[in-house]
Amino acid sequence: MELKKVALNDLHVALGAKMVPFAGYNMPVRYSSDLDEHHTVRKAVGIFDVSHMGEFLVKGPGALELIQRVTTNDAAKLTDGKVQYSCLPNQEGGIVDDLLVYRFAEEDYMLVVNASNIEKDWNWISRFNTEGVTLQNISDEISLFAVQGPQAIAALQPLTSLDLAGMVYYTFSRGEFAGVPNVIVSATGYTGSGGFEIYVPNEYARTVWDKIMAAGQPYGIKPIGLGARDTLRLEMGFCLYGNDITDTTSPLEGGLGWITKFSKDFTNSQNLRQQKEQGVQRRLVGFEMAEQGIPRAHYEIVNEAGETVGEVTSGTQSPSLGKGVGLGYVQTTYSTPGSEIYIKVRNRNLKANVVKLPFYKA
Repeated sequence: MELKKVALNDLHVALGAKMVPFAGYNMPVRYSSDLDEHHTVRKAVGIFDVSHMGEFLVKGPGALELIQRVTTNDAAKLTDGKVQYSCLPNQEGGIVDDLLVYRFAEEDYMLVVNASNIEKDWNWISRFNTEGVTLQNISDEISLFAVQGPQAIAALQPLTSLDLAGMVYYTFSRGEFAGVPNVIVSATGYTGSGGFEIYVPNEYARTVWDKIMAAGQPYGIKPIGLGARDTLRLEMGFCLYGNDITDTTSPLEGGLGWITKFSKDFTNSQNLRQQKEQGVQRRLVGFEMAEQGIPRAHYEIVNEAGETVGEVTSGTQSPSLGKGVGLGYVQTTYSTPGSEIYIKVRNRNLKANVVKLPFYKA
């Protein structure tokens, strides 16, 4: 199948990015080095092109009811200008996808979903749209730039009259940005270093990118690829769909109990409520290597006796901490912070400790 291209594909190629297939798109994985790009975001400011993400508009009477039916979090708690992290549960106890819910107005919402799941999510939500709520898939019309890092406010404020410093985490505003009207500027991101996600129509993508790069120059802004995006999110313990949460992992196993609200009925809520009451058999945990070694997805997790007690779902050498860190599912017995586990790396069982997330604290 031919790879889809984001609006600025040719620009990334011209900037010397290494392009790789990701979630059906041709995407920049790195421009210089993963390490350099990682530290740029932690210490200064970087810009990611994450235009592969999907956006659905949900409008009209019944919009909130539909969102409540298909998501685990309580979207009724949202007010205008607020964003909520949530997930779409399936009927077998697993997760269709994790997503963001934006509230523009009482009957006007936007859902932001993972690139690899755009069609799957669209079909899933449409199945439950029995009341004729207006759904619109605008994924191919929107470019999304994540400008992340401690210098993000300083770099971006000259481009807009929106009060960026006054925008708290998980809120957004719409207004003029880089000379383009009605841009969504959202205080969200996947890095743990602060910053914004900026939604613009494709026709303005190049203008906005160039203006961000120019405004960010005094602050050392650089384009950042998917390689550093992965190490940054992993240091925060943020889940990646397809690795840490999947169609076969329940929100309660995946540490997403905090976005699973039983104050309402939603897809499979009865079974998940029962699971909460009975307790889960396994949990997603964060762990740090106590011995030299890099954990990778699908490595076995064993106990001191060498018995398999789980599996790594994501792992890396943390650039900020200088040690191996990872996420993985373990039997509940081994899920308490401080528990000693072992990661099977090339037939050697290397000691690791379960820790409270996030790994990286600014």
